[in-house]
Amino acid sequence: MIESGTSSHRFRLGHRSYVRIGILGCLLLGGFLLSALISALLSARLLSTYSHALTPYLKWQDALVALLWFTTLITLVGCVLTVRFLYALHVGYRREMLVVGDDALTVRDLSDENLASIFWFVSTALLCFVAVLVGLLPEMLIAWTLQLSHPVLAVLVTVLAIVLSGAGLAISLPALSFVVIGLIGSISLCRNMGSPHFYRLTHQANLSISGFALTVIYPDAPEAMIDLKLLNTHDQRHLLHLLHERWVDAQRSWNPELGAEIEVALEEAERVAVLV
Repeated sequence: MIESGTSSHRFRLGHRSYVRIGILGCLLLGGFLLSALISALLSARLLSTYSHALTPYLKWQDALVALLWFTTLITLVGCVLTVRFLYALHVGYRREMLVVGDDALTVRDLSDENLASIFWFVSTALLCFVAVLVGLLPEMLIAWTLQLSHPVLAVLVTVLAIVLSGAGLAISLPALSFVVIGLIGSISLCRNMGSPHFYRLTHQANLSISGFALTVIYPDAPEAMIDLKLLNTHDQRHLLHLLHERWVDAQRSWNPELGAEIEVALEEAERVAVLV
């Protein structure tokens, strides 16, 4: 659906795309919530099965509990990111996904690639935390070396485990830094997820259409990629005609390739409209 004003045109997310991406988002949200619940219950169950006295080594139970706690934390972060994207998806459907003005463009990236980005963010953070625990494995082995009956062997193996513990820090510390940086970066990711980005269409702007995706690049601004297939078929054609009318014909000198790209996209949109 299109809302036209005196100087701007508002394009909403197509209904079919809204339903499809919304279902995918709800499934991802449900998976995160289920994972957070299971890991929280397992950690609570495991905590009651062993002693919590201080020891000079790392207990494998403590490491497993830490992994379960982090799984709960990072999946809850994934829930927040997913809810943020679903809200932006709703706004793009009810109000606008793309606004075309006389000399400006406001866009929201609402493609399902955002859901894939959320999934990979959570998965990568979880793998980095596993790497932290892998680096701490030698410290967990110290508990086993203390149970050796032969004193000389126990001392040698314990010393070896201590040396390996120092080497394991070379894995744990960088991986832990990645985890911390990722958690801090999730704040910015949440704020920008599906948020509108404004671009002044001057000679500094670079527009291109490839694979039915409109890409906007502007200095000191995040790159935006809009999947035109998310719009209704009629809106796709209207947007392409509008781009051609307002910027290609008027400012062909600074972006000569865009006209040909729009014509190719228009032919594709017309072909899809006939098939539908």
